[in-house]
Amino acid sequence: MTDPDNPLRRDFLRGAGAAGFALAVQPVLAQQVISTPDAGLRTGVSTVAAMDGQTLPLFYARPDRSGQPPVVLVVSEIFGVHEHVRDICRRFAHAGYLAVAPELFFRQGDPSAMDNVQQILERVIARVPDAQVMADLDRCVDWAQGEGGDVARLHVTGYCWGGRITWLYAAHRPSLRSGVAWYGRLRGNASTLTPTHPMNLTEQLQAPVLGLYGGQDAGIPNADVEAMNAALAASASPAARASHIVLYPDAQHAFHADYRPSYRAADAADAWRRCLEWMNSRGGA
Repeated sequence: MTDPDNPLRRDFLRGAGAAGFALAVQPVLAQQVISTPDAGLRTGVSTVAAMDGQTLPLFYARPDRSGQPPVVLVVSEIFGVHEHVRDICRRFAHAGYLAVAPELFFRQGDPSAMDNVQQILERVIARVPDAQVMADLDRCVDWAQGEGGDVARLHVTGYCWGGRITWLYAAHRPSLRSGVAWYGRLRGNASTLTPTHPMNLTEQLQAPVLGLYGGQDAGIPNADVEAMNAALAASASPAARASHIVLYPDAQHAFHADYRPSYRAADAADAWRRCLEWMNSRGGA
């Protein structure tokens, strides 16, 4: 389904490079940015037909060998599928996965073209319906299956905005094997586009979720994490009872984002290890 002459694809390729590091998260800490090589991998950009007839762009990375790798959906922060997200996909591919990162904001706008977080939140994020995201992720699963991925071993992970989406997708997709939510919001006000939030979905979880959160996260109080862990443990859902959140006491929000000042190398490395172990123990590579 890759189409090099598709203008949407060309625009996505431009935005997914270095320019995709939104100005809102400057300064980029160049001395810390991890760059994962693509040797031994197949990487690229493709598109899939969304359920509303739109053309959804995506980035993928997979091992360059025969076989059916397990699939992991990688859901970005509010800044879209920039180079850091692509690098995460390459890390998963080196671990044996077909990693798929869809550009879920393409209908609403390009975050890389905006110069502050408030613009992104108001012009893009506030206009993205949860139901649309769930449908787009489902179509990415279809794409992965068509590309030889083993969707019977399906996982999802996401960061910040994508962390919240990870919890939602774990309640949406019955065939999901696991989720890993990185510092995703747990509470929120219900609206037409975002009718529910993770704290209200513990009984609906279809797959166990590992949460990776920072104890110094100004936007996600420790009390929310404690309440979520308690709700998971008390749930009637087996998937919820198998879920839990790991709290890194000294970490801020986005502690895994190696291009941001919030990055904490030791916590990020430990969390990445936990992420892979969680997925691998549940039908991963």
